Amino acid sequence: MKFNNYYKSILIIFSVLFIDQFIKYWIKTNLFIGEEIPVLGNWFIIHFTENNGMAFGVELGGSYGKLALSLFRVIAVFGIGYILHYIIKHKYHFGLITCVSLVLAGALGNIIDSVFYGKIFGYENWLHGRVVDMFYFPIIRGHYPNWFPLFANEEFIFFRPVFNFADAAISVGVICILIFQTTFLKEKDLIN
Repeated sequence: MKFNNYYKSILIIFSVLFIDQFIKYWIKTNLFIGEEIPVLGNWFIIHFTENNGMAFGVELGGSYGKLALSLFRVIAVFGIGYILHYIIKHKYHFGLITCVSLVLAGALGNIIDSVFYGKIFGYENWLHGRVVDMFYFPIIRGHYPNWFPLFANEEFIFFRPVFNFADAAISVGVICILIFQTTFLKEKDLIN
Protein backbone atom coordinates (compact mmCIF):
# COMPACT_ATOMS: atom_id res chain seq x y z
CA MET A 1 0.00 0.00 0.00
CA LYS A 2 1.28 3.44 -0.95
CA PHE A 3 2.17 5.78 1.93
CA ASN A 4 -0.03 8.69 0.83
CA ASN A 5 -0.33 12.19 2.26
CA TYR A 6 -3.15 11.19 4.65
CA TYR A 7 -0.84 8.70 6.36
CA LYS A 8 2.07 11.15 6.38
CA SER A 9 -0.16 13.81 7.94
CA ILE A 10 -1.43 11.39 10.60
CA LEU A 11 2.18 10.39 11.38
CA ILE A 12 3.15 14.06 11.85
CA ILE A 13 0.12 14.75 14.06
CA PHE A 14 0.60 11.70 16.30
CA SER A 15 4.37 12.28 16.56
CA VAL A 16 3.89 15.88 17.71
CA LEU A 17 1.08 14.86 20.09
CA PHE A 18 3.16 12.07 21.62
CA ILE A 19 6.20 14.31 22.19
CA ASP A 20 4.05 17.17 23.51
CA GLN A 21 2.06 15.04 25.96
CA PHE A 22 5.14 13.08 27.08
CA ILE A 23 6.96 16.32 27.97
CA LYS A 24 3.90 17.84 29.67
CA TYR A 25 3.17 14.71 31.70
CA TRP A 26 6.80 14.47 32.82
CA ILE A 27 6.87 18.15 33.81
CA LYS A 28 3.52 17.91 35.61
CA THR A 29 4.51 14.82 37.60
CA ASN A 30 8.13 15.69 38.40
CA LEU A 31 8.24 19.45 39.01
CA PHE A 32 6.26 21.89 41.09
CA ILE A 33 4.82 25.15 39.72
CA GLY A 34 7.58 27.69 39.31
CA GLU A 35 10.41 25.15 39.55
CA GLU A 36 13.21 25.71 37.06
CA ILE A 37 15.90 23.53 35.52
CA PRO A 38 18.69 25.43 33.73
CA VAL A 39 19.48 23.69 30.43
CA LEU A 40 21.86 26.18 28.77
CA GLY A 41 22.83 28.50 31.59
CA ASN A 42 20.44 31.44 31.77
CA TRP A 43 19.59 31.23 28.06
CA PHE A 44 17.35 28.14 28.05
CA ILE A 45 15.45 27.13 31.15
CA ILE A 46 12.78 24.51 31.81
CA HIS A 47 10.31 26.57 33.86
CA PHE A 48 7.08 24.83 34.91
CA THR A 49 4.05 27.06 34.68
CA GLU A 50 0.41 26.58 33.76
CA ASN A 51 -1.62 28.84 31.55
CA ASN A 52 -5.30 29.36 32.39
CA GLY A 53 -6.16 31.19 29.24
CA MET A 54 -4.82 32.05 25.86
CA ALA A 55 -1.39 33.13 24.66
CA PHE A 56 0.65 35.25 27.09
CA GLY A 57 -1.71 34.30 29.95
CA VAL A 58 -4.64 36.35 28.65
CA GLU A 59 -7.83 35.02 30.25
CA LEU A 60 -11.52 35.29 29.51
CA GLY A 61 -13.78 36.08 32.48
CA GLY A 62 -14.08 33.32 35.06
CA SER A 63 -15.41 29.80 34.69
CA TYR A 64 -17.71 30.59 31.75
CA GLY A 65 -14.87 32.32 29.92
CA LYS A 66 -12.66 29.25 30.37
CA LEU A 67 -15.47 26.99 29.16
CA ALA A 68 -16.06 29.24 26.12
CA LEU A 69 -12.33 29.22 25.31
CA SER A 70 -12.14 25.42 25.56
CA LEU A 71 -15.20 24.99 23.34
CA PHE A 72 -13.81 27.51 20.83
CA ARG A 73 -10.56 25.50 20.69
CA VAL A 74 -12.50 22.30 19.98
CA ILE A 75 -14.50 23.97 17.19
CA ALA A 76 -11.29 25.51 15.75
CA VAL A 77 -9.65 22.07 15.64
CA PHE A 78 -12.57 20.70 13.63
CA GLY A 79 -12.15 23.64 11.23
CA ILE A 80 -8.40 23.05 10.90
CA GLY A 81 -9.08 19.33 10.42
CA TYR A 82 -11.49 20.12 7.59
CA ILE A 83 -8.92 22.39 5.93
CA LEU A 84 -6.29 19.65 6.24
CA HIS A 85 -8.63 17.09 4.68
CA TYR A 86 -9.43 19.53 1.85
CA ILE A 87 -5.81 20.32 0.97
CA ILE A 88 -4.82 16.64 1.05
CA LYS A 89 -7.82 15.63 -1.07
CA HIS A 90 -7.09 18.37 -3.61
CA LYS A 91 -3.36 17.48 -3.71
CA TYR A 92 -1.87 20.71 -2.46
CA HIS A 93 1.89 21.03 -1.91
CA PHE A 94 3.15 18.63 0.77
CA GLY A 95 4.85 21.52 2.56
CA LEU A 96 1.44 23.10 3.16
CA ILE A 97 0.04 19.76 4.32
CA THR A 98 2.95 19.42 6.76
CA CYS A 99 2.44 22.95 8.12
CA VAL A 100 -1.30 22.53 8.62
CA SER A 101 -0.63 19.14 10.26
CA LEU A 102 1.74 20.87 12.70
CA VAL A 103 -0.87 23.52 13.51
CA LEU A 104 -3.56 20.88 14.04
CA ALA A 105 -1.28 18.74 16.22
CA GLY A 106 -0.31 21.74 18.35
CA ALA A 107 -3.92 22.78 18.77
CA LEU A 108 -4.87 19.23 19.75
CA GLY A 109 -2.01 19.08 22.26
CA ASN A 110 -3.23 22.20 24.04
CA ILE A 111 -6.85 21.03 23.87
CA ILE A 112 -5.91 17.82 25.66
CA ASP A 113 -4.58 19.93 28.55
CA SER A 114 -7.55 22.26 28.49
CA VAL A 115 -10.22 19.57 28.29
CA PHE A 116 -8.76 16.70 30.33
CA TYR A 117 -5.98 17.83 32.69
CA GLY A 118 -8.27 19.50 35.19
CA LYS A 119 -10.12 16.25 35.78
CA ILE A 120 -7.14 13.89 35.38
CA PHE A 121 -5.00 15.78 37.88
CA GLY A 122 -7.95 16.52 40.17
CA TYR A 123 -7.94 20.31 40.32
CA GLU A 124 -10.94 21.22 38.13
CA ASN A 125 -13.79 19.87 35.99
CA TRP A 126 -13.74 18.81 32.34
CA LEU A 127 -13.03 21.68 29.90
CA HIS A 128 -11.46 23.78 32.69
CA GLY A 129 -7.88 22.45 32.67
CA ARG A 130 -4.74 24.56 32.44
CA VAL A 131 -2.21 24.29 29.63
CA VAL A 132 1.25 23.18 30.80
CA ASP A 133 4.11 25.41 29.62
CA MET A 134 7.82 24.87 30.22
CA PHE A 135 10.22 26.26 27.61
CA TYR A 136 11.73 29.60 28.59
CA PHE A 137 14.41 31.41 26.58
CA PRO A 138 15.37 34.66 28.39
CA ILE A 139 18.24 35.21 25.93
CA ILE A 140 18.63 38.96 26.45
CA ARG A 141 18.06 40.66 29.80
CA GLY A 142 18.34 44.32 30.60
CA HIS A 143 16.37 47.47 31.30
CA TYR A 144 14.67 49.95 29.03
CA PRO A 145 16.48 53.30 28.96
CA ASN A 146 15.04 56.07 31.13
CA TRP A 147 13.98 58.05 28.02
CA PHE A 148 11.92 55.12 26.61
CA PRO A 149 8.15 55.90 26.47
CA LEU A 150 5.87 53.94 28.84
CA PHE A 151 8.54 51.42 29.95
CA ALA A 152 11.34 53.69 31.20
CA ASN A 153 13.78 51.79 33.46
CA GLU A 154 11.57 48.66 33.49
CA GLU A 155 13.13 45.23 33.06
CA PHE A 156 13.39 43.95 29.50
CA ILE A 157 13.61 40.23 28.72
CA PHE A 158 13.78 38.78 25.24
CA PHE A 159 12.22 36.15 24.86
CA ARG A 160 9.84 36.40 27.83
CA PRO A 161 6.95 34.01 27.01
CA VAL A 162 7.05 30.47 28.42
CA PHE A 163 5.66 27.98 25.91
CA ASN A 164 5.32 24.27 25.20
CA PHE A 165 6.02 21.85 22.34
CA ALA A 166 2.47 22.24 20.97
CA ASP A 167 2.88 26.04 20.86
CA ALA A 168 6.17 25.57 19.00
CA ALA A 169 4.49 23.27 16.44
CA ILE A 170 1.74 25.85 15.85
CA SER A 171 4.27 28.68 15.51
CA VAL A 172 6.53 26.75 13.11
CA GLY A 173 3.52 25.73 10.99
CA VAL A 174 2.11 29.27 10.75
CA ILE A 175 5.49 30.94 10.16
CA CYS A 176 6.37 28.45 7.40
CA ILE A 177 3.00 28.99 5.72
CA LEU A 178 3.62 32.75 5.76
CA ILE A 179 7.20 32.43 4.46
CA PHE A 180 6.52 29.80 1.79
CA GLN A 181 2.95 30.71 0.80
CA THR A 182 3.92 31.54 -2.78
CA THR A 183 5.53 28.11 -3.16
CA PHE A 184 2.75 26.25 -1.36
CA LEU A 185 -0.12 27.95 -3.17
CA LYS A 186 1.44 28.52 -6.61
CA GLU A 187 0.59 25.09 -7.91
CA LYS A 188 -0.89 21.97 -6.44
CA ASP A 189 1.41 19.04 -5.78
CA LEU A 190 0.07 16.45 -8.22
CA ILE A 191 2.47 13.78 -7.01
CA ASN A 192 1.17 11.65 -4.16
